[in-house]
Amino acid sequence: MPFLHLSVRIDPNSGFCFGVIYAIQMAEDLLDEQGYLYCLGDIVHNDEEVQRLEARGLRIICHERLAELRDEAVLIRAHGEPPATYQMALENNLTLIDASCPVVLKLQNRIKTSYDKKEQIFIYGKHGHAEVLGLLGQTSGNAVVFESLDELLSHELPENITLYSQTTKSTNSFYNIKNQLETRGYQVNANDTICRQVSNRDKDLRRFAAQYDQIVFVSGTKSSNGKVLYQVCLETNPQTHFISNVAEIDAAWFQPGQSVGICGATSTPMWLMEQVREQLLSL
Repeated sequence: MPFLHLSVRIDPNSGFCFGVIYAIQMAEDLLDEQGYLYCLGDIVHNDEEVQRLEARGLRIICHERLAELRDEAVLIRAHGEPPATYQMALENNLTLIDASCPVVLKLQNRIKTSYDKKEQIFIYGKHGHAEVLGLLGQTSGNAVVFESLDELLSHELPENITLYSQTTKSTNSFYNIKNQLETRGYQVNANDTICRQVSNRDKDLRRFAAQYDQIVFVSGTKSSNGKVLYQVCLETNPQTHFISNVAEIDAAWFQPGQSVGICGATSTPMWLMEQVREQLLSL
């Protein structure tokens, strides 16, 4: 089979956001010091990166396993945790290494303040997502989480709604929900808590995706942010392919001499996108 001679470039704005970089650097430093480290949940929603760190000694545990641990150090990942996790750590003499993203911590504090004021809180986010569970914990589980306007409208809504968002949701979708509610006569106290490092990638990615014949979007399947940004690419360039690792690349996607752009989620490591580039160049 002849070489395809593809022209390949990685999006310079893709790769880990600062919150994920901070958490992984903290984990790597501790692994260098002590050879192993417990982490509550996947440190990042990318299986390839998790496997790399597990090979270095990272031990991923769930909340049930956390309850059984005593006298150990445990990393809190960038998504943050509810107050109950910190209480359990005190009771079990666990040292929490807190790598919660500063943007997430600020959001947690704002939701706690709203809850203390007896406001009725609605959170635009993914059910069961680690960050959302941490946000719900600030309200003792009393906030309402919803994934779409239709789901929100299925609830009996108060006249005054305090609206928050998971940090990685689409800014456009958030404001569309706010506007739709106001059109229906609700008073909306909208708190735009979406991470700008994430939301700005929307515009950057549209520019990037429009420049190439084909786009290869690299992301873990668990990444909420990955799903959003993949759709951004697909809307801009219908020749966009979602992969999680190099093995999923299909040479049949490409024509000889085509230009290919590689991009990814805020949870996609640069080393993985570089592997994808090398594989494409070898086709």
